[in-house]
Amino acid sequence: MTRRHNVKVRPSSGFTLIELMVAMLLGLIVIAGVVSVFLATQQSYRTNQALGDVQDSSRIAFEMMARDIRDAGLTGCDNSGRIGNVLANGPNKGGTPAWWANIGNGAAGYGAVAGYGAGTATTDPALTVGTAAGQQVTGTDSVALLGAAESGLSVLSDNQVTAQFVLNEVSSTLQAGDVLMVCDPDHSAIFQVTSYASASKTVNYVTGSGTPGNCSQGLDYPTACTTTGNSYTFSPNAQIAEMTAADWYLGNNPVGGTSLYRMVLNNATGQEMVRDVTAMSILYHQPPNTSFVAAKAVTNWGLVDAIQVALTVQSTDQRAGTDVKPISRTFTATTTIRNRVK
Repeated sequence: MTRRHNVKVRPSSGFTLIELMVAMLLGLIVIAGVVSVFLATQQSYRTNQALGDVQDSSRIAFEMMARDIRDAGLTGCDNSGRIGNVLANGPNKGGTPAWWANIGNGAAGYGAVAGYGAGTATTDPALTVGTAAGQQVTGTDSVALLGAAESGLSVLSDNQVTAQFVLNEVSSTLQAGDVLMVCDPDHSAIFQVTSYASASKTVNYVTGSGTPGNCSQGLDYPTACTTTGNSYTFSPNAQIAEMTAADWYLGNNPVGGTSLYRMVLNNATGQEMVRDVTAMSILYHQPPNTSFVAAKAVTNWGLVDAIQVALTVQSTDQRAGTDVKPISRTFTATTTIRNRVK
């Protein structure tokens, strides 16, 4: 006999609706946590990146400004109070000198530092206030700094009759139209190169040529701006350097914001140096005062020996902050004018 067993097979079944809903809820919680961590990490990265950019921008701005501030009034020789100027648009010619040529005139450091801002008697002659790109933002500070660069050139001989220097150096980057400062232990003189010949190492500074040109070829201190002027022969190894003139200001940039700008010698438009600088204030130290004051409180620019600059820099990322706005920080740096610090 064969015994048969009847086996009852249960039909297959899936998850219930409640089980599916619970699983989906748990999955959503996990996904939400992952997304939350991702977004927080991303925001933290953006914030740190923006802070780094803001700090880098301020560091670059202060480094470039400090270079011009330190060199203000520099002649290359220890005679900052004895500067002759034969530029046709300089103070010795009479009339109103160009901002970048306004140095010398027999006064110690005359024109080497000049600050402008709210409450000052005059506006910055180098700048145009307006809303166009490159123009100065209304009501903001600016500072003009004039001096000599460190070029490493020196005089072999000077012929006042032919208005010609012969250099010791075989080669240089000089060219016609450059504005130079020559100095020896007696005094300094500012003039424009009318022609330069690298083969013969000669620098000419005759009158009647160039823009603005020279009103005299006599490089004495002080000099009368006539064709011959007062003759003075600079001694061998007198130093020659290119003149630097920089006007720092807050200007409108091409994308609708504001930037730190630098106007250079004999230039019609400023150069954008650091973008997203939203504010700049400049204070000055004038001995024997112990505190820094605004430009309107300075009574003698020839005595100013240090400049304090405060810049407010904003991040390029407009959503970098925790409030989904750009990050903004204010930095302050103080730089001494080394030509005036004993």
